[in-house]
Amino acid sequence: MSDKNSGKKWALGTLIAGVAGYITGVLTAPKSGQETREDIKDAAASGAAEAEKDLKKLHTELNSAVDEAKKEADKLVGKAKDQLKTAADAATKAKDKAREVLSAAHEGETGDADLKKAVAEADKALADLKKFLKK
Repeated sequence: MSDKNSGKKWALGTLIAGVAGYITGVLTAPKSGQETREDIKDAAASGAAEAEKDLKKLHTELNSAVDEAKKEADKLVGKAKDQLKTAADAATKAKDKAREVLSAAHEGETGDADLKKAVAEADKALADLKKFLKK
């Protein structure tokens, strides 16, 4: 496991723990039901906004990486070219999915779970493509 991936996992764990702590605090605070529901709604919107921001960043990075992969593929032959093409195709699919989820998020037609799933898929595709390009 690289230091970069362990840092991402640590940051994700910290974010999840923070959200869980916040929700616990909100649910145990002496507020009215309406205030509590508003706080939960605001926290969910904040989480979705953060996931959307991450997905936009990954979409941009995937775009650049796919372009670079296409240029590199022209220089390769045989098995290496096929492997790079496979990685680039997966990254392109993840990039397209990210764009679809971002559009749905702007229309209010997607949830936080969909955003997080798209972020995970885009992050994996980008990491795979970058790993191949660094060989």
